[in-house]
Amino acid sequence: MQGYNVLMIYNKEMDKLLMCERLKDPYKGLSNLVGGKIENGEPGIEAAYRELLEETNISNKDITLHHVMDFAYHIQNCYVEVYAGRLNRDVAVTGDENILYWSDLDRNFFDMSLYAGEGNIGHMIEQVELVKERLFSDKDSLV
Repeated sequence: MQGYNVLMIYNKEMDKLLMCERLKDPYKGLSNLVGGKIENGEPGIEAAYRELLEETNISNKDITLHHVMDFAYHIQNCYVEVYAGRLNRDVAVTGDENILYWSDLDRNFFDMSLYAGEGNIGHMIEQVELVKERLFSDKDSLV
């Protein structure tokens, strides 16, 4: 089963989420979260930090990622690990795979004409919202 990750990266103030405009299929032209493939034998958390650095120039010194949920797609023979993190300092994000931007959180992330993932982005944001006080304490660790 092929593994992928998706990364919910919040700014330091927790009022913006890092998004990308997809430049290729699937979801070309739609907004999405950053992420990528988990290589065979690679631990999921290592893949998450690797993809984050490759796609955004954000390193593990800038953020602590938390594994918050998974999605399994048995018919497509793949799974997606979802990680969330809050920047601990301002970082200039750069990448050439997709167009990166910071999105306000008051958007309708369930709008499939604008966002990839068949509504999953909205679902993931709602789930993180339920636990953000525990997840993102001042020390950015689980309580």
